[in-house]
Formats: sequence, structure tokens, C-alpha cells
Amino acid sequence: MILEMKVPSPGESITEVEIAEWLVQDGDYVEKDQAIAEVDSDKATLELPAEASGTITLKAEEGDAVEVGAIVCLIDTSAAKPEGEGDAPATYEGGDEGGNSENVADNLKKEQEQTPNTGEKAPNPAEKTYASGAASPAAKKILAEKDMDASAIKGTGKDGRITKDDAVKAVPSMGTPTGGNRGSTSSKMSMLRRKVAERLVEAKNTTAMLTTFNEVNMTPIFELRKQYKEDFKAKHGVSLGFMSFFSLAVVRALKMYPAVNSMINGKNMLTYDFVDISIAVSGPKGLMVPVIRNAENLSFRGIESEVKRLAIRAREGQITVDEMTGGTFTITNGGVFGSMLSTPIINPPQSGILGMHNIIERPIAVDGKVEIHPMMYVALSYDHRIIDGKESVGFLVAIKEALESPEELLMDNNVKKALEM
Repeated sequence: MILEMKVPSPGESITEVEIAEWLVQDGDYVEKDQAIAEVDSDKATLELPAEASGTITLKAEEGDAVEVGAIVCLIDTSAAKPEGEGDAPATYEGGDEGGNSENVADNLKKEQEQTPNTGEKAPNPAEKTYASGAASPAAKKILAEKDMDASAIKGTGKDGRITKDDAVKAVPSMGTPTGGNRGSTSSKMSMLRRKVAERLVEAKNTTAMLTTFNEVNMTPIFELRKQYKEDFKAKHGVSLGFMSFFSLAVVRALKMYPAVNSMINGKNMLTYDFVDISIAVSGPKGLMVPVIRNAENLSFRGIESEVKRLAIRAREGQITVDEMTGGTFTITNGGVFGSMLSTPIINPPQSGILGMHNIIERPIAVDGKVEIHPMMYVALSYDHRIIDGKESVGFLVAIKEALESPEELLMDNNVKKALEM
């Protein structure tokens, strides 16, 4: 019986996927539920499992874009499992090396049979002598004046010797050291990477995006983490990081400025009474934006646990489309890569994104005195079509206030209860 395997729908609104990599070769015997391919959608990379055991016939090439529901391979379920194969599934690692030695020998034999034998020997390459590439004394002096290496010059003299005329005509490289590598490679962008690029350009072209900045004195958060982080991790199994403070500060600010928690829907402004925070995560296939659902109902422990869970799933390529769908506001942390300041791009159709940056000790004025404190620049990019300047600045100031007074504004003056200690 021949089973036609079709592309399953990876999620709502997705109409096509791209074959990122076949994990098996044409003609391989596959086991049921064995991963046979990785497919890219515009939101995630997913594994395609075999629907039955049998011999597989591939119907699409790597890099092909195929519609949801299209046939990508056939599986002959009546085929017997080859003798000598273990239970472990065979995987394709590229080239003939992924097959067995008999296939390689057969292919080599076929190539030899198909290659005509004319009886003529292939011409030998020009023999090199001690003079090949050597510069004459006059040429050597000219090249030294030009600060050029003789290895970069092709000689026209006897046996490849570099003549005075060769040295005179030689032009030094401008901007690139002589003899440096000038190669380049071209590789196809994944569907996910291309979709991210399209969305970034779309955001720049279709929103009235502006960015406002502020700075936060992180000393109060540093002190809280220093005092409670070990007990917090011992009790809850997760670290007390910065993301929980920022997420809860965002929840508070969105309640104060609901326009920032809104989206444009045609001629209407759609405002949400819940907070789904998208967190930008760098994954193996590119930027992922999983969503923390109903962040307004989560505690410090809840936020940190969800951030850890989603980040691990994104890094291991296990994140699903549903986990990245939606979101009413985004937080991105360029500080983990050393960014001091940036203008984050809005994640459409959302209207705002908060950028965190690296924390650096800087001198600031406190009560008329100069003190050294850990400081962080924060940035809010927003859609000016529905968020006014007053609201955007007020929102970011509310973030700053909550982070600089977390015990009062985020913990209701009861740290142990807020941290569930």
C-alpha cells in the first residue's frame, strides 16, 4: 500500500511551508513517527514525522515551498524492513557519506562506466621551478616601494619569473591587504528569517514609529536580588531575574496607559483588558517571540518560570506556533548582547515595544552628591497613530518609577509575600 504524506497545517493563517532539510534519503526505510524532515513556516521550524513504517519516496526538494495539504513524500507500507538494520532510525547527514559503502561503490562504478576512455592522458599542469613567482632584483625594488608582496603578482617572465615590467604595471590593492581572503558565500534565507525581515520592513513602512528614552537606577533591584535570589531559587527552582521586575512594571504601566495596550483594527482602536507580553528570544533559526499569557495574573515566580520555559523551548526548536501567536506588548533585551542603547522595532500589529539594555555603573547626582550606581537605558518605540507623546513619555516614566521603587509599587511593601517566601 502506498501512503501519501501531506503537509499538515502548522497553525492558523499559515498556507505554505518550506522544506528546510530532509532527514532521510530517497529510498530509505523509515519507522512510524520517525522525524523525516524539518519544515519552516513563517513562524517556526517544525519536525515532520513519518505517518507509517515503510520505504520512502521524496516528492519535494530541500528549499521547495509547498502548500499545506500538498504531497511531499510517498511511503510504501508493504515494503519489508531491510535485514541487518537496527531499531535506530537512519538519518541523512548529507552527501554519499550518509549512505552505505555499497551504494558509494555502485555510484563510483557507474561514473567510471559513463566516462569515455579516449586513450589520451590528461595534460600535466605546468611545472613549477625555483624561478616561479620570484622577482628580479629590479622588480623586487619596485614592489618594495609599492609595499606589495610578490606572491600577489603573476609573473610573465621565463618560468613565471616576475619582471621589472610586471612590477611597474602592478596596482596595489586599495583598502584590502594584498593577499587577503576575498571569498564570499551565498546561502538561502530560511522562511522564518525572510518572514522576520518582511515584518520588520512592514513595521517601518506602515506605522508612525517613534522612540522615547529614559534611564533607570537599578540599585533597588540589585539589592533585592542580592538579599533574596538564593532563597528564591532554592524554593522555586528558577532565578530571580530582571524580566519579572520589567514584566510587572509593564503590567502596571499598561493599566495606567491603556492606549499602549491597543492595536489598530481597520478604523477602530482595539484596547485589551488583559496583558499578553511577547518576549524576544534569539533562537537557532532566528528571532522568536513567545508570549507570556495573562501576565497581569502572574507573580514574580510565575513570570520567571514562564520565561525560563519559553526560552528553553525556543532555543531547542520546540516552540509551537500557538506559543508565539498573539501578544499585546513586547519586551526585548538587547543588554544580554552588550547593547547600550537602541531603537527597537514594533512587533506588528502591536503598538509598543520596550527595549532593555546593558547595565553599567555610572556617576549620577543623588541629593546634590555624585554617587556611582548601576544604570540602564530603556527605550519605548510606539505607534504615534494611536499613542500620543504625552502617553508614551508617561508610560516610560511609570516603568522607571516602578523599577526604582519596586518594593512599594510592585510588591505592595511586602517583599516576602510578593516573592512567596
